[in-house]
Amino acid sequence: MYKIFITRRIPDAGIEMLKKQKGFDVKVSPYDRVLSKREIIKMARGCDALLSLLTDKIDGEVMDGMGKQLKIIANYAVGFNNIDLKAAKERKIMVTNTPGPEISESVAEHTFALMLAISKRLVESDNFLRRGKYKGWAPMLLLDTDVHHKTLGVVGLGAIGRSVVERAVKGFKMKVVYYDVKRDKAFEKEYKAKFVSLKELLKTADFVSLHVPLLPSTTHLIGKKELEMMKKSAFLINTARGPVIDEKALVLALRSNKIAGAGLDVYEFEPKVVSGLTRLSNTVLTPHTASATIEARSAMAVAAAKNIIAAFRGKTPPNLLK
Repeated sequence: MYKIFITRRIPDAGIEMLKKQKGFDVKVSPYDRVLSKREIIKMARGCDALLSLLTDKIDGEVMDGMGKQLKIIANYAVGFNNIDLKAAKERKIMVTNTPGPEISESVAEHTFALMLAISKRLVESDNFLRRGKYKGWAPMLLLDTDVHHKTLGVVGLGAIGRSVVERAVKGFKMKVVYYDVKRDKAFEKEYKAKFVSLKELLKTADFVSLHVPLLPSTTHLIGKKELEMMKKSAFLINTARGPVIDEKALVLALRSNKIAGAGLDVYEFEPKVVSGLTRLSNTVLTPHTASATIEARSAMAVAAAKNIIAAFRGKTPPNLLK
């Protein structure tokens, strides 16, 4: 009998898939909140698989506390910076994540929603009307910025970045510059995109959209120096990971109008938000919900379940991290 512990309820599609497997004993945390390390160890001790969330900090202590029988940690997220991969490798524990087209498309849609909302001043306009300030049409009322034919700068050309570019070029006829650790000439040809340095991207883009994983090399990738490189008319969008941006520097840049605005779905110190950010009118802020669609979250649950099933059936999990 394989024992599986899920740290928080996820869509039923994944849970039911696991429960239907012969020889699987599935337990889900009864608490709809983030568990502490001590709670995870206590509830998951003796389990063969851990289905974790990106909010769970899974280090060597947690792995050892669960017991030597732990075979796989299936992370319910595309990112995996919450898991100590080195500790897992030392203990010969498999680690998987849940990438997939459904997630990429949903996050790309949310990215574009943030781009449109901040440039078209939608939240600001909505609040203006709700507060009873609208007295009729006026030629200079809440002037906003066009998106079409502008330059989009994509930092990180993974699946999500590519999906954003597809929408930008085909839907809004935008020009594209991109920065990544690898150059993709086929992509450049298909979308007439230009590969540039980060410095050049920041200086030329009207919209800067971040799509990099959280690594030591990407932490504070966008700080005071980088923000000062951007156009005063430019917008910064982040649906990647919060610590990619130095949030204190961002607040200062937004407050002093060094950039036009920011659309954020992730934050440096989640769930806390840096002081001053929520009081700025030139921001649109969402609570880490870029992949929060029924379709995407269900697909993630199924992907996590498939990873666990494969591991216990003697197969290589589809999304095994190296």
